Amino acid sequence: MDVPRIGASRKRLIRRIIWGVVLISLVAAVSVGLGRLTPKAMEVEWSTLWPDKVKRGLMLRQVRGIGTLVAEDTLFVPAMTDGRVESILIRPGTPVKSDDVIVTLSNPELVQQTLDAQFQVKMAEARHRDLEVKLESETLDMKAQLSVVEAAANQARLRLDRDETLFREKLIIELTYKLVKAEAEQSAKRLALERERIAMRSKAVEAQLQVSRSGIEQLQALYELKKSQVEGLKVRAGVVGMLQELPVQVGQRLAAGAVIAKVAQPQRLKAELKVPETQVKDVAIGQKAEIDTRNGFIMGRVIRIDPAAREGTVTVDVKFDEKLPDYARPDLSVDGNIEVERLNNAVFVGRPASGQPDSLSSLFRVDPDGKGAHRVQVRFGKASVNTIEVVQGLNVGDQVILSDMSNVDGQDRIAFK
Repeated sequence: MDVPRIGASRKRLIRRIIWGVVLISLVAAVSVGLGRLTPKAMEVEWSTLWPDKVKRGLMLRQVRGIGTLVAEDTLFVPAMTDGRVESILIRPGTPVKSDDVIVTLSNPELVQQTLDAQFQVKMAEARHRDLEVKLESETLDMKAQLSVVEAAANQARLRLDRDETLFREKLIIELTYKLVKAEAEQSAKRLALERERIAMRSKAVEAQLQVSRSGIEQLQALYELKKSQVEGLKVRAGVVGMLQELPVQVGQRLAAGAVIAKVAQPQRLKAELKVPETQVKDVAIGQKAEIDTRNGFIMGRVIRIDPAAREGTVTVDVKFDEKLPDYARPDLSVDGNIEVERLNNAVFVGRPASGQPDSLSSLFRVDPDGKGAHRVQVRFGKASVNTIEVVQGLNVGDQVILSDMSNVDGQDRIAFK
């Protein structure tokens, strides 16, 4: 005979719930554990890396350029104005002084323009003197008028004083006193206006004379320019040296700016550096420069910056402060570092392969145990040839990897072997 089991279905339900809760808890624990596991870091050979430490102190910002040694005093003598070659006085290969006339040009039109400019200056000066006399005469007329008004005002004030006394003694009627008082007040106002006119007159006179003087100065400048152009028809060497080239012939017509001669001093050399146009903005005349001749270093300073860029570079001339060695000669290839700025108490590190100024980049920072490195975001500031300023992301003493780490892109952690 079967005996019914009371509550069996309820017990089965409870067991199933318990097993379900246990299973869910086990799955959750396994998921959390797996989530906390980190993948094995990619191993990199330490000897192939380029490490450096973050430092604080003086950071020299430098700009690098490559170039050659050239004659320091080479001068291309141009034609200052249009002209025809009248005569050649000195031939190539002859030593010259700065005032020696090499070539003479002729330009009759320029000579006539110079005479016209001179006459215009004289006419403007005559007009200015006439204007001065005219303005002075008008000013004297106004001062005379002011004297008349002052006299009238004084008389009115005296009559007012007299009638005021008579009015207090009741010797004149009130109407007479008021008329005299009104006349005195009107005279005083007119006197004040005349004085104000005189003050304004002096300013107006000075303004007119200044305009006239400016016109004279403008014409004088034009005349001086024409005179200098006429003087420029006598083409001079400009520097002491050797006349090397003279690519002109007698009778040849030259335009302004055409090269007439080349004068140089082969005994004195300077460095012509080609600086990238993106970096030349920080270069200024007078900055120190270190020139590497491959056989040693020579100190110098920037003396000229080419105003134009060619093929992505700008030419910067460096004059040497030291005596050049015997092996220095024209067209010798050199490298140069120009010091553009000194950053005191700066936080900096060696410049990584991907380090650009004022940019955000990522570097691998070596772990304290030295067994690996983690990727960190670093904000850079100003950059130099071999160093770069650290603005954010690294602390003094941190060791970072400066090598090109493109082979571990996508990895946030590496291990050393």
